[in-house]
Amino acid sequence: MVVAVVREIMLGERRVALTPAGAGQLVADGHRVLVEQGAGNGASFTDAEYIAAGAEVLRSAGEAWAGADLLLKVKEPLPDEYHYLRPGLQVFTYLHLAGSESLTRQMVASGVTGLAYETIQLPDRSLPLLEPMSVVAGRLALQVGMHYLLHEQGRGVMLAGPPGVPQGQVVVLGAGKVGTNAAMLAARLGARVTVLDVQAEPLRRLDELLDGRVSTVFSTPAAVAEATATADLVIGAVLVAGGRAPIVLQETMVRAMQPGAVICDVAIDQGGCVATTRATTHLHPIYVLHGVVHYAVPNMPALAPRTSTLALTNATLPYVRQIAGRGLAAAIAARPELAGGVNCHAGALTCGPVGEAFGIEVAPLAL
Repeated sequence: MVVAVVREIMLGERRVALTPAGAGQLVADGHRVLVEQGAGNGASFTDAEYIAAGAEVLRSAGEAWAGADLLLKVKEPLPDEYHYLRPGLQVFTYLHLAGSESLTRQMVASGVTGLAYETIQLPDRSLPLLEPMSVVAGRLALQVGMHYLLHEQGRGVMLAGPPGVPQGQVVVLGAGKVGTNAAMLAARLGARVTVLDVQAEPLRRLDELLDGRVSTVFSTPAAVAEATATADLVIGAVLVAGGRAPIVLQETMVRAMQPGAVICDVAIDQGGCVATTRATTHLHPIYVLHGVVHYAVPNMPALAPRTSTLALTNATLPYVRQIAGRGLAAAIAARPELAGGVNCHAGALTCGPVGEAFGIEVAPLAL
């Protein structure tokens, strides 16, 4: 099979979908690997490293897209890439279709097979290809929030100040991988941390993990309003696998927050869980609304591109090898969770939560 990797064109995106070591493994398996020139530069992987691993470095994105059977990306195709989509091509990436109706309809109309990292789910409901970026995003969300609290538009609050000074207050909405990692780091830094979730089990696990050093609260509108009203930093970490994130923090609640408080909405790539957030970029990451600093960059892990690329390849490569070595149908037979990753195929939408988000008919997967 021909596996291709292209340079990401989303603003500020510096990750790449495959490391040179991963390319080398695919070449050793007997596949051709095509890499667009400069694709790894942002993550400090050079063209020379890919060539040494046995990959072919191509001058243009068009050559890589056209030559691919299986195309690997980090982020979803953008409008400038739509014309590359075609029947017979498999695109394996973070699709986040529930965040964009236009992308969803374009993918379906093109006939491409779209495999989403974030909707591959194991029987225990874990998300093995989303988890590494969730860990990165959760930890970065806390660091980003700390930075903007000290920004000229922030509250000027350190989460852990000197003795005799009150700790900063961090509220985390959602106790999944993003929320857990944000809460753990905040607690270790000495902040007062409150985590809210609509399920008791993740709250119980977090309470045990941190020996009660964070407050865990069952999430209701009243509980969210009460917790966020005095928060210095709110981290939105609500996830519905494959679907649009629900709005948990309403605009009235944002209006009631303290001036200069910071919201970091990690759920923005699935539409956001805060009523007042809209997607921002690494070039212009924040805006202020109702006196509150909003940070909502969809590709936050691009802030640490090398770390993120290494973590991503570790998670995705076993699935890539299955697809490349067996073909998609046989790969799904061997790894049934892969079926959940197929969001569209041969002109049909196959992901239920995305269909619900946009009122689009969903068809069963037929390979």
